[in-house]
Formats: sequence, C-alpha cells, structure tokens
Amino acid sequence: MNYIQGMERLGIEELVFCHDRFTGLRAIIAIHDTTLGPAMGGVRMKPYTCEEEAYADVVMLARAMSYKAAAAGLDLGGGKAVIIGDPAVHKNEALLRAFGRFVERLGGRYITAVDSGINEYDIDCIRRETAYALGGTPAGGRGGCPSPATAYGVLQGMKACAEQVYGTRSLAGLTVAVQGLGSVGSVLCQHLAGEGAKLFVSDLDEKRGKAVAAQYQAVWADPADIHKISCDIFSPCALGGVINQVTVNELNCRIVAGAANNVLSDERLGDTLHAKGILYAPDYVINAGGLIYIAHERTSYLPEEIMGIVGRIGERLSLIFRRSELQKVPPCRVAAGMAEERINSVKGLLALRSDF
Repeated sequence: MNYIQGMERLGIEELVFCHDRFTGLRAIIAIHDTTLGPAMGGVRMKPYTCEEEAYADVVMLARAMSYKAAAAGLDLGGGKAVIIGDPAVHKNEALLRAFGRFVERLGGRYITAVDSGINEYDIDCIRRETAYALGGTPAGGRGGCPSPATAYGVLQGMKACAEQVYGTRSLAGLTVAVQGLGSVGSVLCQHLAGEGAKLFVSDLDEKRGKAVAAQYQAVWADPADIHKISCDIFSPCALGGVINQVTVNELNCRIVAGAANNVLSDERLGDTLHAKGILYAPDYVINAGGLIYIAHERTSYLPEEIMGIVGRIGERLSLIFRRSELQKVPPCRVAAGMAEERINSVKGLLALRSDF
C-alpha cells in the first residue's frame, strides 16, 4: 500500500506507526489537520485483521475529527489513533503506557481520549506518560467519560431532525431504532424513553442488549435486521460503515441520526439518502458532544455549562438543514462545506497554536 499517496488524497498531515517490542504495542496515530489547533481524537483498540485495515480506519476517522471540531466551533484540529489488538485480551498497563509515550513525543500536536475499547481508566494509565490525554476519571468535578455528553448531543440533534421532518421537536410517539447499546447508545435510550419515544434496540452483545431493552421497555431486534425496521428514526450508535450500497436500499425510516462515526461507507451515499427523501444528520455534527465535553475539560466552565454548549448541536443541525433547502443540496455536503470554509478561512493564522 502506498501510504503517502493515501495521505495526500485525504489531506493527512502526519502518520505515526508505533511499535514497542517489550509490550507488543502496534498502533497508528493519524493527524489530519492542525489549522485550527492541535489535533484531538480518541484512541480506538480493535483486533484489526491487518495493518491496512487499521490504516484505512484511522485516516478516515482523523479526517472526520477535523470536520467535527470545525463544525463545533472548537479551536482544535482532527486526529485519531488505533491500537491493533483485542482489548479483552491484549490491553494492559504496560501497553497503554507505551502508547502514552508515543503520544508524548508528538509534543501536543495530538491529544488522545477515550474511544471504542478504551475507557476513562485506560486514559488515567496513558496520562502517567503524557499530559496530552483527556477524558480520564473525574477529578474535582471535571473530566470523566464523555459518552453521556455524546448521547445528549445526539438527542438534541434528533429533535432538530424531527422538527425538520415532522414540524415539531417532540419525540413523543416517534419510533426510534437504536443500533448499538454501549456507553452512548444505552444513555441515549434512557433519554429517548424519557421523551416518550417507542424503542427498537439491538447489540452484538445479546445479553447486555436485552438487559437494556428490558430496562427501557424496548423491543429487541436482531442486529442483522435493525436497520430494516419500519421507524421514524434509525440511530446507528455502533461502529462505522453501517450504511453501504446494500443497506441503503433496505432502510425504512425518515431520518438517520446516530452517534456512530463514519456512518456512510461511501460519502456519495449521502446523496442517495437525500434522493430517497431520508434526512441524514451528518455524523460528525450530531455526535460532537463528547469532543465538546473533553475540549472544555481544562477550562473554567462548570459541567452543566459544558452540557449547555453541547446542547447547541441541535441549532447547528437546524442551520445546516435550512441551508440544504436553500441550496438544494444534501445536508452532508452543506456540513462539509461549512467545516472546510472555517478551516480555510484561518489558514496561516493559527498554524503555531499549541494549546486550546
């Protein structure tokens, strides 16, 4: 694989391959764009089948983080890291600290955080080797897992979607199919149940998923079929690529709005959804709550004030939907254009920024 060509195509600034012989660490850090500030993005641990698969995942996620930070109005760039391995088998203190040392060597160009397979306790471990890690266990009322913020942002985004499609922000009586019941999906279900929505849920971990279903009086669905369910809102909250050339024709919903990153396996599928009359909330806009929460961890904002900032996600989506109607283009293209416009407008102004 020609990694340099791939970096050029996606606009990746820096790619770091990490290997530690003693711990067995194999990781990749991708820094996409630091125009607005240091690159921030979580570290994901997953048993990738090969390095090429890990590379493809990390560069796409890093680019999405640049758009996410720009769209959220943050002075941050986009980056991501992946650790190759099964977190249930290979994750340990030595490996996490080795990863932290690689992050530290970047001198603040990349700031890491929680992601799939990495929790706040792991971040505490990584922080023993670097100052550039956020989202660890709470201290003094700050920090902690950002998943509740992500879920709250998605909820506000869903309300904006409902207003666009149904003329009301109320979710009462709407049917929502939630795919993935991890730390974000389960909290989202709690919010949706409180709003009076009717829930269908699924998760690859059937035992955990059915427990969540019972807790919120939701209907359990087979993970292979959750996207096919007739519903008002399909909410992908697991890993990316859920909507592909096959599943896009199996959707039976009016809205796609979820917490997963890179929901579309191909960006052109956003055009397909628009042509089908399905409103798609661009993933990096609606799921930015966790990034916003972590970005304010070292500020003077109180947690409730930070959640107020997260709540503005609904306003951003409403603006995107209005521009989409005026410009007669899909929301995903409007969102990308707005993010790129913000980044390009300050090129050269913040290139030396090293904090946020």
